[in-house]
Amino acid sequence: MQSLTRLGDDLNFASSIIDQVDALTLPRFQAQDLTIRTKPDNTEVTDVDVAAEQKIRSMLGRSRSRDAILGEEEGESGSANRRWIIDPIDGTRNFMRGVPVWATLIALEEDGEIVMGIVSAPALHRRWWAGKGLGAFTGRSWANAKQIRVSEVENVSDASLSYSSFDGWAKRGQLRGFLRLAQESWRTRAYGDFWSYMLLAEGAVDIACEPDLELYDMAALVPIVTEAGGVFTSLDGSPGPWGGNAFAANSRIHAEALDLINSISDGEGTARA
Repeated sequence: MQSLTRLGDDLNFASSIIDQVDALTLPRFQAQDLTIRTKPDNTEVTDVDVAAEQKIRSMLGRSRSRDAILGEEEGESGSANRRWIIDPIDGTRNFMRGVPVWATLIALEEDGEIVMGIVSAPALHRRWWAGKGLGAFTGRSWANAKQIRVSEVENVSDASLSYSSFDGWAKRGQLRGFLRLAQESWRTRAYGDFWSYMLLAEGAVDIACEPDLELYDMAALVPIVTEAGGVFTSLDGSPGPWGGNAFAANSRIHAEALDLINSISDGEGTARA
């Protein structure tokens, strides 16, 4: 595990990368001449996604040449105990449609653990970051950063739940479990994508979950949520971003909420005890 000083240096470096990526992506937001293609997994990618990842890879190549990289658009390169995990634009469909909820996500994995994450949503004028043992923060710059914490809500019945869509839950055979959690919660809103987890880290919502995600969708979110005092697991309760889905909440209600969503599956007549 690297020292806190080294981790702080990596965060500063990641922030400098994000500054340049924001300068590339934000001017292209709401552009009428985006080049868009559909990938084999039926998700869209724009020329801006590709350019943003190339910018990140170029800067990493110059200053962190020994490190491996995993990116959404160009896959895996290198082999090392340190790996940068990139989602150049999380929320590409929002970006395409002129919805300002999209962000660049950069994480650092070391020896199999995500130790750092940074999320920048320039159209929202917001940025969040965290390093293991350093806390979680938000602000438009390091100078005006504010430390963030999850809520202290103690019961699902008092909790605000954020999600992305219904489709994935139905495909997973867990729509009934999701609906049960939603019905038990005080409030539900579909903020979606990275935004759900940043609101969780700030204490504005109390539960965030998605049934089908890639590592690059989640890696940067994990240290921000956990350093803010939250719990980030997969739907089977395994810690971290490794399970292909996400279930995050404040530590007081995570277990209760996870039990609810797993208490009944589609096709069952009654909930499991």
